[in-house]
Amino acid sequence: MDNSVTKKRAQSNEIDMLNGPLFKKILLFALPLAASSLLQELFNSVDVAVVGHFVGSRALAAVGSNAPVIGLLINLFMGVSMGACAIISNHIGQQDDRSIRNAISTVQLVALLSGFFLLVLGQVAARPILTWMGTPPDVLDEAVTYLRIYFLGMPFIMAFNFGAAILRSMGDTRRPLYILVMAGVVNTLLNLLFVIGFGMGVAGVAVATGIANAVSATLIIRLLRKEKEPFRLHFDKMKIHGVELSRMLRIGVPAGVQGMIFSISNVVVQSSINSYGADAIAGSSAALNFEYYCYFIIQGFNGAASASLPELWGRKNGPGASGVLDLHGLKSGFLCSLQLAFAWQDDFFLGFFSDVPMVHHFGAIRMHIVLACQFIASSYEIAGSSLRGMGKSLTPAVLTVFGTCLLRIVWVYGVSPVWRGYDVLMMVYPVSWVVTGVAGAYGLLVVYPEKEIGFELKRKRLSQILRQPLCYTKG
Repeated sequence: MDNSVTKKRAQSNEIDMLNGPLFKKILLFALPLAASSLLQELFNSVDVAVVGHFVGSRALAAVGSNAPVIGLLINLFMGVSMGACAIISNHIGQQDDRSIRNAISTVQLVALLSGFFLLVLGQVAARPILTWMGTPPDVLDEAVTYLRIYFLGMPFIMAFNFGAAILRSMGDTRRPLYILVMAGVVNTLLNLLFVIGFGMGVAGVAVATGIANAVSATLIIRLLRKEKEPFRLHFDKMKIHGVELSRMLRIGVPAGVQGMIFSISNVVVQSSINSYGADAIAGSSAALNFEYYCYFIIQGFNGAASASLPELWGRKNGPGASGVLDLHGLKSGFLCSLQLAFAWQDDFFLGFFSDVPMVHHFGAIRMHIVLACQFIASSYEIAGSSLRGMGKSLTPAVLTVFGTCLLRIVWVYGVSPVWRGYDVLMMVYPVSWVVTGVAGAYGLLVVYPEKEIGFELKRKRLSQILRQPLCYTKG
Protein backbone atom coordinates (compact mmCIF):
# COMPACT_ATOMS: atom_id res chain seq x y z
CA MET A 1 0.00 0.00 0.00
CA ASP A 2 1.42 3.40 -1.00
CA ASN A 3 2.37 5.73 1.87
CA SER A 4 1.35 3.09 4.37
CA VAL A 5 0.38 4.21 7.81
CA THR A 6 2.81 1.78 9.40
CA LYS A 7 5.80 3.32 7.61
CA LYS A 8 4.78 6.83 8.57
CA ARG A 9 4.41 5.86 12.20
CA ALA A 10 7.84 4.29 12.36
CA GLN A 11 9.36 7.67 11.46
CA SER A 12 7.35 9.78 13.89
CA ASN A 13 6.70 10.39 17.57
CA GLU A 14 4.14 7.63 17.68
CA ILE A 15 4.17 4.25 19.42
CA ASP A 16 3.61 1.20 17.22
CA MET A 17 1.11 -0.90 19.18
CA LEU A 18 0.83 -3.49 16.41
CA ASN A 19 4.17 -5.27 16.70
CA GLY A 20 6.20 -6.69 19.58
CA PRO A 21 5.42 -7.10 23.27
CA LEU A 22 2.68 -4.88 24.70
CA PHE A 23 3.94 -4.33 28.26
CA LYS A 24 6.53 -1.61 27.59
CA LYS A 25 4.40 0.07 24.94
CA ILE A 26 1.40 0.19 27.25
CA LEU A 27 3.58 1.93 29.81
CA LEU A 28 5.00 4.41 27.28
CA PHE A 29 1.49 5.17 26.03
CA ALA A 30 -0.34 5.33 29.36
CA LEU A 31 2.04 7.46 31.44
CA PRO A 32 2.13 10.50 29.12
CA LEU A 33 -1.64 10.21 28.69
CA ALA A 34 -2.13 10.16 32.48
CA ALA A 35 0.30 13.06 32.83
CA SER A 36 -1.66 15.04 30.21
CA SER A 37 -4.88 14.59 32.18
CA LEU A 38 -3.07 15.49 35.39
CA LEU A 39 -1.86 18.72 33.83
CA GLN A 40 -5.37 19.57 32.68
CA GLU A 41 -6.58 19.02 36.24
CA LEU A 42 -3.73 21.19 37.50
CA PHE A 43 -5.44 24.12 35.74
CA ASN A 44 -8.28 23.76 38.22
CA SER A 45 -5.93 22.95 41.11
CA VAL A 46 -3.92 26.11 40.56
CA ASP A 47 -7.18 28.09 40.42
CA VAL A 48 -8.31 26.57 43.72
CA ALA A 49 -4.93 27.06 45.40
CA VAL A 50 -4.53 30.70 44.34
CA VAL A 51 -8.01 31.78 45.44
CA GLY A 52 -7.77 29.69 48.61
CA HIS A 53 -4.64 31.47 49.78
CA PHE A 54 -5.09 34.96 48.32
CA VAL A 55 -8.87 35.47 48.34
CA GLY A 56 -10.35 33.16 51.00
CA SER A 57 -12.13 29.88 51.73
CA ARG A 58 -15.42 31.09 50.24
CA ALA A 59 -13.71 31.83 46.93
CA LEU A 60 -12.08 28.40 47.16
CA ALA A 61 -15.53 26.87 47.63
CA ALA A 62 -16.90 28.87 44.68
CA VAL A 63 -14.23 27.57 42.30
CA GLY A 64 -14.00 24.02 43.63
CA SER A 65 -17.72 23.34 43.78
CA ASN A 66 -17.99 23.81 40.02
CA ALA A 67 -16.11 20.60 39.16
CA PRO A 68 -19.21 18.31 39.12
CA VAL A 69 -21.14 20.88 37.07
CA ILE A 70 -18.36 21.19 34.50
CA GLY A 71 -18.21 17.41 34.24
CA LEU A 72 -21.98 17.21 33.82
CA LEU A 73 -22.02 19.64 30.91
CA ILE A 74 -19.00 18.39 28.92
CA ASN A 75 -18.84 14.63 29.53
CA LEU A 76 -21.02 13.70 26.57
CA PHE A 77 -18.57 15.33 24.16
CA MET A 78 -15.58 13.89 25.99
CA GLY A 79 -17.14 10.49 25.38
CA VAL A 80 -17.48 11.27 21.67
CA SER A 81 -13.77 12.17 21.57
CA MET A 82 -13.04 8.72 23.06
CA GLY A 83 -15.11 7.24 20.24
CA ALA A 84 -13.09 9.25 17.72
CA CYS A 85 -9.83 7.91 19.16
CA ALA A 86 -11.08 4.31 18.98
CA ILE A 87 -12.38 4.63 15.40
CA ILE A 88 -9.22 6.29 14.04
CA SER A 89 -7.10 3.66 15.83
CA ASN A 90 -9.13 0.93 14.17
CA HIS A 91 -8.60 2.50 10.74
CA ILE A 92 -4.86 2.69 11.46
CA GLY A 93 -4.87 -1.01 12.26
CA GLN A 94 -6.59 -1.68 8.94
CA GLN A 95 -4.17 0.72 7.12
CA ASP A 96 -7.18 2.48 5.59
CA ASP A 97 -5.94 6.00 4.73
CA ARG A 98 -9.20 7.13 3.17
CA SER A 99 -11.23 6.26 6.25
CA ILE A 100 -8.65 8.00 8.45
CA ARG A 101 -9.06 11.21 6.42
CA ASN A 102 -12.85 10.98 6.61
CA ALA A 103 -12.77 10.38 10.36
CA ILE A 104 -10.44 13.32 11.00
CA SER A 105 -12.57 15.58 8.81
CA THR A 106 -15.60 14.59 10.86
CA VAL A 107 -13.77 15.11 14.15
CA GLN A 108 -12.81 18.67 13.14
CA LEU A 109 -16.37 19.78 12.61
CA VAL A 110 -17.79 17.93 15.62
CA ALA A 111 -15.19 19.65 17.84
CA LEU A 112 -16.12 23.09 16.49
CA LEU A 113 -19.88 22.60 16.83
CA SER A 114 -19.72 21.01 20.30
CA GLY A 115 -17.47 23.79 21.62
CA PHE A 116 -19.85 26.57 20.65
CA PHE A 117 -22.86 24.60 21.87
CA LEU A 118 -21.26 24.23 25.30
CA LEU A 119 -20.30 27.90 25.36
CA VAL A 120 -23.97 28.88 25.06
CA LEU A 121 -25.19 26.14 27.40
CA GLY A 122 -22.78 27.24 30.13
CA GLN A 123 -24.04 30.83 30.06
CA VAL A 124 -27.68 29.77 30.29
CA ALA A 125 -27.40 26.88 32.76
CA ALA A 126 -24.81 28.15 35.26
CA ARG A 127 -27.06 29.86 37.82
CA PRO A 128 -30.03 27.43 37.64
CA ILE A 129 -27.80 24.39 38.21
CA LEU A 130 -25.80 25.94 41.04
CA THR A 131 -28.98 27.19 42.70
CA TRP A 132 -30.59 23.73 42.41
CA MET A 133 -27.50 22.24 44.04
CA GLY A 134 -28.11 24.36 47.12
CA THR A 135 -24.91 26.40 46.77
CA PRO A 136 -24.76 28.68 49.85
CA PRO A 137 -25.80 32.30 49.11
CA ASP A 138 -22.40 33.65 50.18
CA VAL A 139 -20.74 31.43 47.55
CA LEU A 140 -23.31 31.46 44.73
CA ASP A 141 -22.48 34.69 42.87
CA GLU A 142 -18.76 33.96 42.66
CA ALA A 143 -19.46 30.35 41.61
CA VAL A 144 -21.71 31.55 38.77
CA THR A 145 -19.08 34.07 37.65
CA TYR A 146 -16.37 31.43 37.52
CA LEU A 147 -18.53 28.92 35.65
CA ARG A 148 -19.71 31.39 33.00
CA ILE A 149 -16.21 32.67 32.26
CA TYR A 150 -14.87 29.09 32.21
CA PHE A 151 -17.41 28.08 29.56
CA LEU A 152 -16.45 31.00 27.34
CA GLY A 153 -13.30 28.98 26.67
CA MET A 154 -15.16 25.78 25.82
CA PRO A 155 -14.41 25.92 22.05
CA PHE A 156 -10.71 25.85 22.95
CA ILE A 157 -11.19 22.93 25.33
CA MET A 158 -13.04 20.93 22.68
CA ALA A 159 -10.44 21.80 20.02
CA PHE A 160 -7.63 20.56 22.23
CA ASN A 161 -9.35 17.37 23.40
CA PHE A 162 -10.51 16.30 19.95
CA GLY A 163 -7.10 17.22 18.49
CA ALA A 164 -5.38 15.23 21.22
CA ALA A 165 -7.70 12.30 20.44
CA ILE A 166 -6.38 12.31 16.85
CA LEU A 167 -2.76 12.24 18.03
CA ARG A 168 -3.43 9.59 20.67
CA SER A 169 -5.16 7.37 18.15
CA MET A 170 -1.79 7.33 16.36
CA GLY A 171 -0.04 6.31 19.58
CA ASP A 172 1.32 9.82 20.17
CA THR A 173 0.76 10.82 23.79
CA ARG A 174 3.91 12.87 24.23
CA ARG A 175 3.16 15.96 22.15
CA PRO A 176 -0.21 16.63 23.86
CA LEU A 177 1.70 16.37 27.13
CA TYR A 178 4.30 18.93 26.04
CA ILE A 179 1.53 21.30 24.98
CA LEU A 180 -0.16 21.01 28.35
CA VAL A 181 3.11 21.72 30.15
CA MET A 182 3.37 25.03 28.28
CA ALA A 183 -0.29 25.86 28.83
CA GLY A 184 0.05 24.99 32.52
CA VAL A 185 2.92 27.45 32.94
CA VAL A 186 0.82 30.15 31.25
CA ASN A 187 -2.13 29.36 33.51
CA THR A 188 -0.07 29.57 36.70
CA LEU A 189 1.62 32.85 35.79
CA LEU A 190 -1.64 34.48 34.72
CA ASN A 191 -3.41 33.28 37.88
CA LEU A 192 -0.83 35.02 40.03
CA LEU A 193 -0.91 38.16 37.85
CA PHE A 194 -4.69 38.51 37.75
CA VAL A 195 -5.41 37.57 41.37
CA ILE A 196 -2.44 39.06 43.23
CA GLY A 197 -1.47 41.82 40.81
CA PHE A 198 -4.87 42.98 39.57
CA GLY A 199 -7.08 41.77 42.47
CA MET A 200 -9.57 40.11 40.11
CA GLY A 201 -10.41 37.23 42.51
CA VAL A 202 -12.49 34.35 41.14
CA ALA A 203 -12.93 36.07 37.76
CA GLY A 204 -9.14 36.32 37.44
CA VAL A 205 -8.50 32.58 37.77
CA ALA A 206 -11.32 31.84 35.31
CA VAL A 207 -9.86 34.23 32.72
CA ALA A 208 -6.37 32.76 33.24
CA THR A 209 -7.70 29.25 32.65
CA GLY A 210 -9.49 30.38 29.49
CA ILE A 211 -6.32 31.92 28.06
CA ALA A 212 -4.33 28.78 28.90
CA ASN A 213 -6.95 26.65 27.12
CA ALA A 214 -6.66 28.93 24.08
CA VAL A 215 -2.89 28.41 24.08
CA SER A 216 -3.22 24.62 24.20
CA ALA A 217 -5.83 24.61 21.41
CA THR A 218 -3.72 26.85 19.17
CA LEU A 219 -0.63 24.69 19.62
CA ILE A 220 -2.35 21.39 18.91
CA ILE A 221 -4.11 22.79 15.84
CA ARG A 222 -0.75 24.03 14.57
CA LEU A 223 0.70 20.53 15.03
CA LEU A 224 -2.17 18.89 13.16
CA ARG A 225 -1.93 21.41 10.34
CA LYS A 226 1.67 20.25 9.77
CA GLU A 227 1.05 16.53 10.33
CA LYS A 228 1.76 14.06 7.53
CA GLU A 229 -1.11 12.66 5.52
CA PRO A 230 -3.58 11.14 6.17
CA PHE A 231 -3.60 12.81 9.63
CA ARG A 232 -3.23 16.43 8.51
CA LEU A 233 -5.89 18.91 9.55
CA HIS A 234 -7.59 20.68 6.60
CA PHE A 235 -9.94 23.55 7.43
CA ASP A 236 -11.18 23.68 3.84
CA LYS A 237 -12.22 20.01 3.96
CA MET A 238 -14.28 20.09 7.13
CA LYS A 239 -17.19 17.78 6.50
CA ILE A 240 -19.21 15.30 8.50
CA HIS A 241 -19.07 11.83 6.98
CA GLY A 242 -22.14 9.93 8.10
CA VAL A 243 -20.48 6.52 8.38
CA GLU A 244 -17.61 7.81 10.54
CA LEU A 245 -19.91 9.93 12.71
CA SER A 246 -22.17 6.94 13.27
CA ARG A 247 -19.23 4.80 14.37
CA MET A 248 -17.91 7.51 16.71
CA LEU A 249 -21.32 8.04 18.27
CA ARG A 250 -21.93 4.32 18.65
CA ILE A 251 -18.82 4.02 20.82
CA GLY A 252 -18.62 7.55 22.24
CA VAL A 253 -22.22 8.36 23.15
CA PRO A 254 -22.70 5.46 25.61
CA ALA A 255 -19.38 6.42 27.23
CA GLY A 256 -20.42 10.08 27.27
CA VAL A 257 -23.88 9.33 28.65
CA GLN A 258 -22.22 7.16 31.27
CA GLY A 259 -20.02 10.12 32.18
CA MET A 260 -23.00 12.49 32.28
CA ILE A 261 -25.03 10.20 34.52
CA PHE A 262 -21.95 9.68 36.63
CA SER A 263 -21.66 13.47 36.91
CA ILE A 264 -25.35 13.78 37.82
CA SER A 265 -24.75 11.47 40.76
CA ASN A 266 -21.72 13.59 41.75
CA VAL A 267 -23.82 16.76 41.46
CA VAL A 268 -26.35 15.16 43.82
CA VAL A 269 -23.53 14.28 46.26
CA GLN A 270 -22.16 17.83 45.92
CA SER A 271 -25.57 19.26 46.76
CA SER A 272 -25.50 17.25 49.97
CA ILE A 273 -21.96 18.48 50.72
CA ASN A 274 -23.20 22.04 50.21
CA SER A 275 -25.60 21.60 53.13
CA TYR A 276 -22.59 21.42 55.50
CA GLY A 277 -21.48 24.96 54.63
CA ALA A 278 -18.65 26.78 52.85
CA ASP A 279 -15.82 25.14 54.84
CA ALA A 280 -17.09 21.66 53.95
CA ILE A 281 -17.35 22.66 50.28
CA ALA A 282 -13.82 24.09 50.36
CA GLY A 283 -12.35 21.06 52.16
CA SER A 284 -14.08 18.61 49.86
CA SER A 285 -12.95 20.60 46.80
CA ALA A 286 -9.34 20.59 47.98
CA ALA A 287 -9.35 16.84 48.67
CA LEU A 288 -11.10 16.14 45.38
CA ASN A 289 -8.03 17.36 43.49
CA PHE A 290 -6.02 14.40 44.80
CA GLU A 291 -8.77 11.98 43.82
CA TYR A 292 -8.57 13.35 40.30
CA TYR A 293 -4.80 12.91 40.24
CA CYS A 294 -5.19 9.26 41.22
CA TYR A 295 -8.10 8.74 38.85
CA PHE A 296 -6.03 10.00 35.95
CA ILE A 297 -3.60 7.14 36.54
CA ILE A 298 -6.58 4.87 35.85
CA GLN A 299 -7.60 7.02 32.89
CA GLY A 300 -4.14 6.84 31.34
CA PHE A 301 -4.27 3.07 31.25
CA ASN A 302 -7.88 3.27 30.08
CA GLY A 303 -6.63 5.31 27.16
CA ALA A 304 -4.00 2.67 26.42
CA ALA A 305 -6.77 0.06 26.34
CA SER A 306 -9.09 2.15 24.17
CA ALA A 307 -6.36 3.13 21.70
CA SER A 308 -4.34 -0.10 21.41
CA LEU A 309 -6.99 -2.81 21.50
CA PRO A 310 -9.07 -1.43 18.58
CA GLU A 311 -5.91 -1.20 16.52
CA LEU A 312 -5.03 -4.80 17.24
CA TRP A 313 -8.58 -5.95 16.54
CA GLY A 314 -8.51 -3.90 13.36
CA ARG A 315 -5.57 -6.02 12.26
CA LYS A 316 -7.58 -9.13 13.18
CA ASN A 317 -4.78 -10.11 15.49
CA GLY A 318 -6.25 -10.13 18.99
CA PRO A 319 -3.83 -9.47 21.86
CA GLY A 320 -5.25 -12.09 24.23
CA ALA A 321 -5.73 -11.52 27.92
CA SER A 322 -2.11 -10.50 28.57
CA GLY A 323 -2.78 -6.92 27.46
CA VAL A 324 -5.66 -6.57 29.91
CA LEU A 325 -3.61 -8.07 32.75
CA ASP A 326 -0.61 -5.84 31.99
CA LEU A 327 -2.85 -2.78 32.05
CA HIS A 328 -4.44 -3.84 35.29
CA GLY A 329 -1.22 -4.67 37.14
CA LEU A 330 0.63 -1.52 36.09
CA LYS A 331 -2.31 0.69 36.92
CA SER A 332 -2.87 -0.80 40.37
CA GLY A 333 0.77 -0.31 41.35
CA PHE A 334 0.94 3.35 40.32
CA LEU A 335 -2.46 4.10 41.79
CA CYS A 336 -1.80 2.63 45.24
CA SER A 337 1.58 4.35 45.51
CA LEU A 338 0.05 7.74 44.74
CA GLN A 339 -2.87 7.24 47.12
CA LEU A 340 -0.59 6.27 49.99
CA ALA A 341 1.61 9.33 49.45
CA PHE A 342 -1.34 11.75 49.44
CA ALA A 343 -3.26 10.21 52.36
CA TRP A 344 -0.17 9.77 54.55
CA GLN A 345 0.72 13.45 54.27
CA ASP A 346 -2.82 14.81 54.07
CA ASP A 347 -2.19 17.96 56.12
CA PHE A 348 0.82 18.89 54.01
CA PHE A 349 -1.00 18.46 50.70
CA LEU A 350 -4.17 20.23 51.84
CA GLY A 351 -1.94 23.12 52.88
CA PHE A 352 -1.42 23.91 49.21
CA PHE A 353 -5.07 24.98 49.01
CA SER A 354 -5.91 26.55 52.36
CA ASP A 355 -4.62 27.19 55.87
CA VAL A 356 -8.09 27.30 57.48
CA PRO A 357 -8.37 24.52 60.15
CA MET A 358 -11.97 23.57 59.34
CA VAL A 359 -11.18 23.31 55.65
CA HIS A 360 -8.38 20.87 56.58
CA HIS A 361 -10.79 18.96 58.84
CA PHE A 362 -13.32 18.27 56.09
CA GLY A 363 -10.61 17.66 53.51
CA ALA A 364 -8.88 15.07 55.69
CA ILE A 365 -12.12 13.16 56.27
CA ARG A 366 -12.63 12.88 52.52
CA MET A 367 -9.04 11.80 51.92
CA HIS A 368 -9.14 9.10 54.61
CA ILE A 369 -12.42 7.60 53.40
CA VAL A 370 -12.60 8.23 49.65
CA LEU A 371 -9.00 8.54 48.50
CA ALA A 372 -7.87 5.56 50.58
CA CYS A 373 -10.37 3.29 48.81
CA GLN A 374 -10.12 4.67 45.29
CA PHE A 375 -8.05 1.71 44.07
CA ILE A 376 -11.32 -0.27 44.07
CA ALA A 377 -12.58 1.88 41.20
CA SER A 378 -9.85 0.59 38.92
CA SER A 379 -11.42 -2.86 38.75
CA TYR A 380 -14.27 -1.70 36.54
CA GLU A 381 -12.54 1.18 34.73
CA ILE A 382 -10.09 -1.02 32.82
CA ALA A 383 -12.80 -3.57 32.10
CA GLY A 384 -15.01 -0.81 30.69
CA SER A 385 -12.26 0.65 28.50
CA SER A 386 -11.32 -2.80 27.17
CA LEU A 387 -14.93 -3.46 26.18
CA ARG A 388 -15.23 -0.01 24.56
CA GLY A 389 -12.04 -0.72 22.65
CA MET A 390 -13.77 -3.76 21.12
CA GLY A 391 -16.77 -1.60 20.16
CA LYS A 392 -18.91 -2.86 23.06
CA SER A 393 -19.63 0.43 24.79
CA LEU A 394 -23.15 -0.13 26.06
CA THR A 395 -22.28 -2.85 28.58
CA PRO A 396 -19.87 -0.79 30.77
CA ALA A 397 -22.23 2.20 30.52
CA VAL A 398 -25.17 0.19 31.87
CA LEU A 399 -23.05 -1.37 34.64
CA THR A 400 -21.79 2.02 35.78
CA VAL A 401 -25.21 3.64 35.66
CA PHE A 402 -26.80 1.02 37.87
CA GLY A 403 -23.81 0.05 40.01
CA THR A 404 -22.49 3.51 40.79
CA CYS A 405 -24.77 6.35 39.81
CA LEU A 406 -28.16 5.11 40.99
CA LEU A 407 -26.64 3.70 44.16
CA ARG A 408 -25.12 7.09 45.01
CA ILE A 409 -28.42 8.87 44.49
CA VAL A 410 -30.18 6.31 46.70
CA TRP A 411 -27.48 6.77 49.34
CA VAL A 412 -27.81 10.58 49.36
CA TYR A 413 -31.60 10.57 49.61
CA GLY A 414 -32.06 7.35 51.58
CA VAL A 415 -29.07 6.73 53.86
CA SER A 416 -27.65 10.19 54.58
CA PRO A 417 -30.90 11.67 55.98
CA VAL A 418 -31.14 8.78 58.44
CA TRP A 419 -27.49 8.66 59.51
CA ARG A 420 -26.40 12.26 59.35
CA GLY A 421 -22.72 13.10 59.09
CA TYR A 422 -20.17 14.22 56.55
CA ASP A 423 -18.21 10.98 57.05
CA VAL A 424 -21.33 8.86 56.38
CA LEU A 425 -21.92 10.82 53.17
CA MET A 426 -18.34 10.13 52.01
CA MET A 427 -18.87 6.36 52.42
CA VAL A 428 -21.06 6.45 49.31
CA TYR A 429 -17.94 6.33 47.13
CA PRO A 430 -16.23 3.12 48.35
CA VAL A 431 -19.59 1.32 48.64
CA SER A 432 -20.53 2.18 45.05
CA TRP A 433 -17.06 1.20 43.77
CA VAL A 434 -17.29 -2.24 45.35
CA VAL A 435 -20.70 -2.90 43.79
CA THR A 436 -19.68 -1.66 40.34
CA GLY A 437 -16.30 -3.41 40.48
CA VAL A 438 -17.90 -6.80 40.98
CA ALA A 439 -20.42 -6.11 38.20
CA GLY A 440 -17.68 -4.89 35.82
CA ALA A 441 -15.51 -7.96 36.38
CA TYR A 442 -18.45 -10.23 35.69
CA GLY A 443 -19.40 -8.23 32.59
CA LEU A 444 -15.88 -8.56 31.18
CA LEU A 445 -16.04 -12.34 31.58
CA VAL A 446 -19.42 -12.62 29.90
CA VAL A 447 -18.74 -10.31 26.95
CA TYR A 448 -15.11 -11.15 26.11
CA PRO A 449 -15.03 -13.39 23.01
CA GLU A 450 -14.63 -17.04 23.93
CA LYS A 451 -12.28 -17.61 21.01
CA GLU A 452 -9.82 -15.07 22.40
CA ILE A 453 -9.69 -16.22 26.01
CA GLY A 454 -10.22 -19.73 27.34
CA PHE A 455 -12.12 -20.55 30.48
CA GLU A 456 -9.05 -20.99 32.69
CA LEU A 457 -7.56 -17.70 31.54
CA LYS A 458 -10.87 -15.96 32.18
CA ARG A 459 -10.92 -17.33 35.68
CA LYS A 460 -7.34 -16.18 36.24
CA ARG A 461 -8.18 -12.65 35.07
CA LEU A 462 -11.26 -12.47 37.28
CA SER A 463 -9.17 -13.51 40.26
CA GLN A 464 -6.67 -10.73 39.56
CA ILE A 465 -9.43 -8.17 39.10
CA LEU A 466 -11.21 -9.03 42.32
CA ARG A 467 -8.16 -9.62 44.52
CA GLN A 468 -6.73 -6.12 44.35
CA PRO A 469 -3.72 -5.28 46.55
CA LEU A 470 -5.13 -3.52 49.64
CA CYS A 471 -3.93 -0.01 50.39
CA TYR A 472 -4.08 1.01 54.04
CA THR A 473 -3.84 4.53 55.40
CA LYS A 474 -4.31 6.28 58.70
CA GLY A 475 -7.85 7.10 59.87
